[in-house]
Amino acid sequence: MLDLRIKTSRLMGLNQDLVLHGGGNTSLKEGNTIYVKASGFNLDTIDEQGFAPVSIDKLLDLLQYDTLSDTDMVRLQREAMSDQSFSNPSIEAVLHALIPFKYVDHTHADAIVTISNAKNGKRILSKLYGKHFLIVPYVMPGFMLAKVVSQLTCKVDWAKLEGIILMHHGVFTFDNHGMKSYQKMLKVVKIAEDYLQKNTAIKYIRAKRTYDLEKLQTIMSECKGYAVEMVINQSKIAQTFASMKELNVSQKGVLTPEHIIRTKRVPIILRDNYEKEILKYIKKYIRYFEKYKTDELMLNPAPNWAVLEGFGTVSFGKTLKEAEIIRDINEHTMKAMLRAEQLGGYKSLSLKDSFAMEYWELEQAKLRG
Repeated sequence: MLDLRIKTSRLMGLNQDLVLHGGGNTSLKEGNTIYVKASGFNLDTIDEQGFAPVSIDKLLDLLQYDTLSDTDMVRLQREAMSDQSFSNPSIEAVLHALIPFKYVDHTHADAIVTISNAKNGKRILSKLYGKHFLIVPYVMPGFMLAKVVSQLTCKVDWAKLEGIILMHHGVFTFDNHGMKSYQKMLKVVKIAEDYLQKNTAIKYIRAKRTYDLEKLQTIMSECKGYAVEMVINQSKIAQTFASMKELNVSQKGVLTPEHIIRTKRVPIILRDNYEKEILKYIKKYIRYFEKYKTDELMLNPAPNWAVLEGFGTVSFGKTLKEAEIIRDINEHTMKAMLRAEQLGGYKSLSLKDSFAMEYWELEQAKLRG
């Protein structure tokens, strides 16, 4: 059965409209063991080593806690593993264990997240999917999400539940047959895609401006404190997005929480004076950090990507691969923003929730380590 789990996981991973660069997770239950995607693995290339074996009972025991830090959750999940040679289980392992089906699939499908980030997204989703789908308000991924879903489903007949939609986050499907769970994911996503196809239409705009990109790369390297790699994006979406009359749409936040660690909450908008505009961005980022910090270490305050008015976008990374990943994420984000604006307006996570995800305890541990 693990062979089938690997096959359907890879099929989802190869579809960037479902997951991007490490996003999403899948699992398989056999007896009292759940084989759940391990941290650090991508669905498109996952193999047997990518599925950590964990005790279902021990994972469900964690739900007795009222609160649980990410560090403690990771430790307890690791203690519940039957083979310590595997990487740590996904932070969503408890939620996977809670769902009483052999196969569980979780993606950040663009179409569903686009609608859930529309101001009236919950109403649209409720109409599209009806009473057989659980629609969950945004909750921080990991233990708290599992805790909330546990509370919401304590009196639910799981046999009548076809899926779970997480506002601003993604979707879960499940079944006792691996291919059926995968097909359910495709069906759920197609409903959202069909709705967007019918109710939105992007009118492409050709960009007309040019910029001194070598100068921008030099200045950004100085601001970052290291030599940045830069990826230019002049796709139809990028040109259209950068040519909008109202560029502040770009300042409304990420498409799904996982992206913020790579992209920051918002890009910088560049028009004329690179130095002045970057300094303004950095000062604003520092104010954001100071407002929500407790004991966190501040990340580099310089932007990770930029919208160049009337041109397109550029992404910055320590490596070319990092810059390309940021480019890929932003390509999907811009399309979602343009479509959600046509559904009444794009609305992402609050500043507070964004900070909590950006300064996630597990990521901060890496900085301190």
